[in-house]
Amino acid sequence: MSDFARRALLPAGLRDILPPEAEFEARVVERMMATLAAHGYERVKPPLVEFEESLLSDSGASMAPHTFRLMDPVSQRMMGLRADMTLQVARIAATRLKGLPRPLRLSYAGQVLRVKGDDLRPERQFGQVGAELIGCDEAAADAEAVLLAASALTGVGVTDLTIDLSSPKLVPAVLAAHGLAPASKRLREALDRKDSAAVAALGGVAAPTLTLLLAATGPADRALDAIGRMKLPPEAAAEAARLADVVARVRAAAPDLRLTVDPVEMRGFEYHTGLCFTLFARGVRGELGRGGRYSAGDAFAEAGEPATGFTLFTDTILRALPPAPPAERLYLPYGTAPDIAAQLRAEGWRTVAGLAPENDPVAEARRLRCSHVFIGGAPTKLED
Repeated sequence: MSDFARRALLPAGLRDILPPEAEFEARVVERMMATLAAHGYERVKPPLVEFEESLLSDSGASMAPHTFRLMDPVSQRMMGLRADMTLQVARIAATRLKGLPRPLRLSYAGQVLRVKGDDLRPERQFGQVGAELIGCDEAAADAEAVLLAASALTGVGVTDLTIDLSSPKLVPAVLAAHGLAPASKRLREALDRKDSAAVAALGGVAAPTLTLLLAATGPADRALDAIGRMKLPPEAAAEAARLADVVARVRAAAPDLRLTVDPVEMRGFEYHTGLCFTLFARGVRGELGRGGRYSAGDAFAEAGEPATGFTLFTDTILRALPPAPPAERLYLPYGTAPDIAAQLRAEGWRTVAGLAPENDPVAEARRLRCSHVFIGGAPTKLED
């Protein structure tokens, strides 16, 4: 490898985004943010780094393994580079915006960096777009989060959307009702793998109930019917009833939205306290986003506020959309009058001005990757 190539090499999981993809991503992000704004969500902009104790305390502890740390040369305190933006927004709500009336609707967009990628997302840096609804514990808030996430995705052209709903407190409630400790790592892995034989072997006296919950996974109507026929402990039954309530509300607002239910799903929802959901598109690798209920601001107050929200992942979303079309660029030969150039831009053209006299404006337009050239007083499309 040459010295030049070595200097241009990026760390694993990081990449440059080039034209036209970079601009396409920016447009997609702003269209999603416009959808959130139209529903009353106000934009906030957290910093890239924060002090470690605020970024990773309480609920944020689940992100500690994913977070880069560095020493602040000014304060001599450890800082973390954000790996997720949800808890930053919760901090803002609990501190800077604590005096505003609830429920509080906030939105955000920005880049995050993680220590390493995973099998489904090898990228270590990627964009997030999200919304948080803070200060409301009603099922209507859960339904609003699900519907808003779906609207943001379909609004930018995502098709064949599926939303998988879960209640990560359902399994712990079943285990607690039987006097059992929280799910062991082996039991959690068996539930994640949907390994009914392993669940039966590891679930103890709760195994019959866990096996039935496992078998209920699937399309929402069928899953909720199966769960509704089960005799669940009171706390678990309340979780299941809340799940059914939210599904009914989403169905009423968006009857064509494809919903599935996984009553034993817990992966990635370590700090969540109620109904959660994950968004997928058929034929697209990885999650488009995920969200759910949590306690906001518990690191900054004696008791956190009820909250729900979601985060969308721009790298996966772009994979769900057709490739970015090349932009139409109009070459202005050297000497084109400034007022003419300004008028063309006002009409919506993207102009590329010649900076030196050229013998062949058409050839120069092609060289500069323009789709049109200004000749004879009008834009003329170049032949492919």
